[in-house]
Amino acid sequence: QVQLVESGGDLVQAGGSLRLSCAASGSFFSINRMGWYRQAPGNQRELVAIISTDGSTNYADSVKGRFTISRDNAKNTVYLQMNSLKPEDSAVYYCNAVLITWSRRQYDYWGQGTQVTVSS
Repeated sequence: QVQLVESGGDLVQAGGSLRLSCAASGSFFSINRMGWYRQAPGNQRELVAIISTDGSTNYADSVKGRFTISRDNAKNTVYLQMNSLKPEDSAVYYCNAVLITWSRRQYDYWGQGTQVTVSS
């Protein structure tokens, strides 16, 4: 059974930093795209950052220059380094991964979410 397990969410003051991690476990052939999304109360889930297998990245305009996404393919893990955090960054952060099965089919997986709260 494939699982995405996130960690690193916390309460932090504005201007502070956090590092989120998400590890994929289970049996699969490979991982394609990985990314982070977030959802604040009353808002729709939105893209934060994604990273492809070749390391190319894409960020939401609101986090460019402050957040960095990276991945360790050997550990099946994706990271989100968040610096200069603002209260408006507060949300539940979800890890997403597109996994390739042994039969070469693609499936979209989500983590359970980790809470990030930034106090002013």
